[in-house]
Amino acid sequence: MLDANLTQQLTTYLANLREPIELVASLGEDAKSRQTRELLEEIAALHGDVSASFDGTDDRKPSFVIRRASDATKWVRFAGIPTGHEFTSLVLALLWAGGHPPKVDADLIEQVRALEGDYNFEMYFSLSCHNCPDVVQALTLMALENPRITATLIEGGTFQDEVEERGVMAVPATFLNGTSFYNGKMELAEILARLDKGSGAKAAEKLSAKDPFEVLIVGGGPAGASSAIYTARKGFRTGIAAERFGGQLHDTLGIENLPGTPYTEGPKLAGQLETHVGEYEIDLMNLATANKLVPAKEKGGLHRLELGNGATLSARSLIISTGARWRNLGVPGEAEYRNKGVAYCPHCDGPLFKGKRIAVIGGGNSGVEAAIDLAKIVGHVTLVEFDSKLRADEVLQAILRSLDNVEIITSGQTTEITGDGSRVNGMVVKDRNSGDERSIELAGVFVQIGLVPNTEWLKDSGLELSRHGEIVIDEEGRTNLPGVFAAGDVTTVPYKQIVVAMGEGSKAGLSAFDYLIRNEPVEEVAQAA
Repeated sequence: MLDANLTQQLTTYLANLREPIELVASLGEDAKSRQTRELLEEIAALHGDVSASFDGTDDRKPSFVIRRASDATKWVRFAGIPTGHEFTSLVLALLWAGGHPPKVDADLIEQVRALEGDYNFEMYFSLSCHNCPDVVQALTLMALENPRITATLIEGGTFQDEVEERGVMAVPATFLNGTSFYNGKMELAEILARLDKGSGAKAAEKLSAKDPFEVLIVGGGPAGASSAIYTARKGFRTGIAAERFGGQLHDTLGIENLPGTPYTEGPKLAGQLETHVGEYEIDLMNLATANKLVPAKEKGGLHRLELGNGATLSARSLIISTGARWRNLGVPGEAEYRNKGVAYCPHCDGPLFKGKRIAVIGGGNSGVEAAIDLAKIVGHVTLVEFDSKLRADEVLQAILRSLDNVEIITSGQTTEITGDGSRVNGMVVKDRNSGDERSIELAGVFVQIGLVPNTEWLKDSGLELSRHGEIVIDEEGRTNLPGVFAAGDVTTVPYKQIVVAMGEGSKAGLSAFDYLIRNEPVEEVAQAA
């Protein structure tokens, strides 16, 4: 199960164990159970403090528990084999069970330990899902820190019947005490906020107590990270307020057009950016959702940022890089069947549609790439493009047309997504030339039709927006408000690309530096507008 490289890596990691751990497996007679036994035996052979037994009695087979030998009340269970994107989750579970301290804010750890009540989590993941590891690792940590919390982490491909029975059509999918808890990516702080109702107020109070920043970046994608690095290197007190550091990178798998990097993946690049940001004295405030901008009353004064949790931050200059999000179709059935067959992340949810018929809406690069990847997993792909021709790069179109399980529909307008009340069963497409409508039987619809800028929170700020909702900037990243700059996909700059966002973020950082050295600070106390 483990190649030489993974064996060497795991041997190195296991050297950090501080006390013995036990692996207890529940196995059947199937091939996956035999692979699970092989994996656990290989892991146990790498370190004397790891033991493996195969007398577990859990109904899910194959599955295995990881627990500390000295305290069997704290455990986490993996159902299926956590390889692929989840191999790191497996490694961390082994280390944390063995007493190696997690690199997590101490306040969050104490919050986990202080939770009262019994919490039985079940979470479904796919091995190709790059959003799942954050949830897997958060629940693992909670289960290993609090004996009243259990976590069973289930690889959906191994337990397809269970996935079907529970109506799981998008991952990560988390259940708590038998009922749906949340569909989508969550970090530890987000889970705790849902369980500990007082945590939001505490977090808001802590943020509001911060001194004014010289530069505050709103948004933590490639543009925001680049801005922060540049302003911090200039010696300015810099903060990043981000709803999710890394932004859309977490929803991007293969990246092949970043100069100097032939291939990388979005989550990996997001991690590298966070590491780079961590090299400087940058105050990274994650899970901070911008709610309102109150501009400074005069040049050199303080701008105020109000967050969704009630906190307020202030700064002499702002760089807005809140990015964009997937555009919705806006047709009947889309909202009703979201996560019930309507999906936006082919890499995350594709494996749940193995062997089934699905559609991809959108003929740009994202749509065609999604159709190519999904065609390797599903039974059939129908790609629908509104325009009279596909807009993707020719090299991608050539690959798509070579696939024998793909149908391409151009001049097609999706008018409805249909379902049986619990899941998608089809869609209606109108031919824009003839007006004829066609009903197509499907199990899933993947929407890939472009982006919408995240600027709704700015509507009363006085900031100039384009008719598409983008922030209007000049060649130096300046907006119409003195001391407020913008960069990346949220702006009017064409070509929404990672490398463009990085360059624009750097430019905005330099422009903020120029603004600060040319304008003396004005003493003021920001008042609500």
